[in-house]
Amino acid sequence: MTYVSFPTNKALDFVAIGRLCIDLNANEIHRPMEETMTFTKYVGGSPANITIGMSRLGLRSAFIGKVANDQMGRFITDYLQRNKIETTGVVTDTTGAVTGLAFTEIKSPTDCSILMYRDNAADLKLTPNEVQEELIAQAKVLLISGTALAKSPSREAVFQALNYAKKHGAVIVFDLDYRPYTWTSPEETAVYYNLAAEKCDIILGTREEFDMMECFENNESSNDKVTASKWFNHSAKIVIIKHGKEGSIAYTQDDEGHRAKSFPAKVVKTFGAGDSYAAGFLYGVMQGWTLEKSMEFGSAAACIVISSHSCSDAMPTVNQVEDYIERCNRNEITAS
Repeated sequence: MTYVSFPTNKALDFVAIGRLCIDLNANEIHRPMEETMTFTKYVGGSPANITIGMSRLGLRSAFIGKVANDQMGRFITDYLQRNKIETTGVVTDTTGAVTGLAFTEIKSPTDCSILMYRDNAADLKLTPNEVQEELIAQAKVLLISGTALAKSPSREAVFQALNYAKKHGAVIVFDLDYRPYTWTSPEETAVYYNLAAEKCDIILGTREEFDMMECFENNESSNDKVTASKWFNHSAKIVIIKHGKEGSIAYTQDDEGHRAKSFPAKVVKTFGAGDSYAAGFLYGVMQGWTLEKSMEFGSAAACIVISSHSCSDAMPTVNQVEDYIERCNRNEITAS
């Protein structure tokens, strides 16, 4: 059954808007940040990672965002270009804003944390008039992420992008990507998340992220079906609610909850799982696969990334994901 119809005859498969930053992942793992002396630099930011993931899977991809006028900003733009991502929508800040940094701490495969530096971050300086309508008009899919809604003018830029996507018939995906340290209050977060989600066709988030969005509502038991049904009264066709180790459930307008099997992984760190899952799942849905097959593909892609030191660098190709699934089916990969 087809739950989402994608436009045809578009030059681009996928475009995302939002956060572009630097991940600095600890090289000395299994120790606290205080004792970590060296880090490896990667391009980061959830929408950037998802876009890199989509490009690695062979989809024609583009990005809309803003980078600092410094070495880090140029590193990000160059990396996107080397990964075959269209960067005409990536503009350079002129106000002296800086590139956001995310230092990661990897104490154990299950105990990971992030230390973020987001003051005066360039990606939050993107203005509505810097969002290129023609870029969105060429795309089958527009992905937004929650962090870009946290501050003006980036917030207004996202809503402008949503308007363009609606105008030109793009399928809109919302990766909730809630980072509390970026926001002023939970109430502010809920208001803007809900306003954006009303316009979106596919919504992906954790149970905790949906709980945050429902702070003004009566869903005290955190009932998934109550959560999903609200969005089906707006634009949503698919709502994915992630429950950590218990897996994800994809809800559709027919009131079904679709589940898929998960795969074992030799986990190095937990970062990047959601981004690679999103890329893999969206790739499958865009191929016309069943939700279960798309979710399995996303799950396998996530396993590959959490088994690696990096996020963006580890985003897999289609062949790598298919090979991983086959090896799991042959019991050649076991959980660490």
